[in-house]
Amino acid sequence: MTPEHLTILYRGPLASCDYDCPYCPFAKRRDTPDQLRADRAALERFEDWVAGQSHPVSVLFTPWGEGLVRSWYRRALVRLSRLPHVERVAIQTNLSHRTDWTAEADPASLALWATYHPGQVPYDRFLTKSRDLTSRGIRHSVGIVGLPEHLPTARRLRGDLPSGTYLWVNAAEGHEYTDEEAAAWTAIDPLFPYSRTPHQSRGLACRTGETVISVDGEGTVRRCHFVPQTLGNLYDGSFRAALQPRLCPKPACDCHIGYVHLEPLGLYDVFTGGILERIPALWPPSTP
Repeated sequence: MTPEHLTILYRGPLASCDYDCPYCPFAKRRDTPDQLRADRAALERFEDWVAGQSHPVSVLFTPWGEGLVRSWYRRALVRLSRLPHVERVAIQTNLSHRTDWTAEADPASLALWATYHPGQVPYDRFLTKSRDLTSRGIRHSVGIVGLPEHLPTARRLRGDLPSGTYLWVNAAEGHEYTDEEAAAWTAIDPLFPYSRTPHQSRGLACRTGETVISVDGEGTVRRCHFVPQTLGNLYDGSFRAALQPRLCPKPACDCHIGYVHLEPLGLYDVFTGGILERIPALWPPSTP
């Protein structure tokens, strides 16, 4: 089966990050030179595969570490953004890298999913980079983890970002929000209720495994990052025969890159045109 449009979540071996966020298990992890070379080779192989396709493709890079401090991720984003059959290419990033490389990319297809981590980078430095992306016409969302101590910073960020930049809030893992707390976060991100509690997903129709797949550095294809069952391999084409409508086998889904594809939630309507970069279709929201 070859879908009319295939969305790929790619996660290679890269696991190193330049931040040490206390809520992240990969903080300050270092890859060896051999691991970095392996990640680069895997990414370039994947990049060549995407370039060789004849059907529309969209790609979201979801590295465990920070990809954009590595030149091969920046080059891949630029190259893929310029391919006519690539509708969107995006990456999750902490925005610690320079942003001038985006001038080489096609802003019609490049997008960034940027997370601000208080305590890891000066506030003004992050804000300046977001504003620079805006001035360059690069689509991007900005987000923050909804820890109680982050609330004042999130309010400040919402006030300082352009109204056209969507600020999302991820519920902190393991944190149970009171209605009062949830209301405070929803005032910043109107879509926070989708993140507040895990979605009971078992038996629900999901696009993963049909029009959305997850790919690792070896080319192993799974329906998503959270279901270990393999569907085949990207490079020998064996995954295509396994693509079909599927129901979620997991009891719950609590990550946006997973539950956004659950059909009953209707989030493809909410994020039309911005699924991979997490930008709602109607943003900024209209005012009476």
